[in-house]
Amino acid sequence: MKKYNVGILGATGAVGREMMNILEERSFPINELRLLASPRSVGKKLSFMGKEIEVKLADENAFEGLDIVLGAASNAVAKQLAPAIVKAGAVFVDNSSAFRMVDDVPLVIPEINAEDVKKNKGIISNPNCSTIITLVAVNAINSLSKIKGMVASTYQATSGAGAEGPVELRQQESALVNGGDIESKVFQYQIAENVIPHIGGFLDNGFTAEEMKMQNEGRKILHLPELKVTCTCVRVPVVRSHSISVTVLTEDKLTVEQVRGAIAGAKGVKLYDDGEKREYPMPLVTSGQDIVYVGRIREDLVFDNAITLWCCGDQVRKGAATNAIQIAEVLINE
Repeated sequence: MKKYNVGILGATGAVGREMMNILEERSFPINELRLLASPRSVGKKLSFMGKEIEVKLADENAFEGLDIVLGAASNAVAKQLAPAIVKAGAVFVDNSSAFRMVDDVPLVIPEINAEDVKKNKGIISNPNCSTIITLVAVNAINSLSKIKGMVASTYQATSGAGAEGPVELRQQESALVNGGDIESKVFQYQIAENVIPHIGGFLDNGFTAEEMKMQNEGRKILHLPELKVTCTCVRVPVVRSHSISVTVLTEDKLTVEQVRGAIAGAKGVKLYDDGEKREYPMPLVTSGQDIVYVGRIREDLVFDNAITLWCCGDQVRKGAATNAIQIAEVLINE
């Protein structure tokens, strides 16, 4: 089997480290793994496949000889270094939002539009974490009848804000129990015992940039340019796994039985929907793995031709690191 030289840009962050774990879990055929990060992380050693690998500086000269670069860095870093990655002959699978809406950059969820990988010109984008989880959940519905619109609310875990998110949650929980001071640095307000209906900057239409991703990215991934989505994104005091409530409006009327059957047979999805047994997706059930759980499936009571459901998935894994590595697997199989 051919082996590949793989780089991880932003290797010391939460997503970068998760990428290392998943590369090892999935036995990705690696010849060399090159860990790249900012100057403050250079020289650190991280364990991979029983070996210690030293972190090197992420700069324009860091990519020679690499076949694939997995991006786990900021938008600014991705934009700065993408030209050097492409010039070096590597394919950049980028987890930032820097290139998602660029016309000639594929935006890929392998369970949905793996064929778009072939269109890459050196860069492939990983979608937003909530977009990935939601679209994996509803793609089977789209296969039954074209999706016209969605009304969604996301309940996003603190780790979606980076490694410091859960740390702040735990510190605030401890302060509440022990009478300490509450400090809010990562989030706009106290997150312990609270929810914050604000993720991303506000736009002129009253939505946030995070909320518009579901529509804008969904159109590109599903190849549905007329798709309309109303989304509200909420930060919740959960460590890991995002949950989404979504009402899916379709061209044709579908029964709950049709939808359950389609979801049960879909890739990357687990039907977890038994009210009598109290089985429904939750962060505690879905963390630490790569399957999107779907439940609470029912006919909507407001819209005609609409199904409402609840889904949940690990946003660090399937919503970020695993999806990127699945894209890389499609690349090498091509």
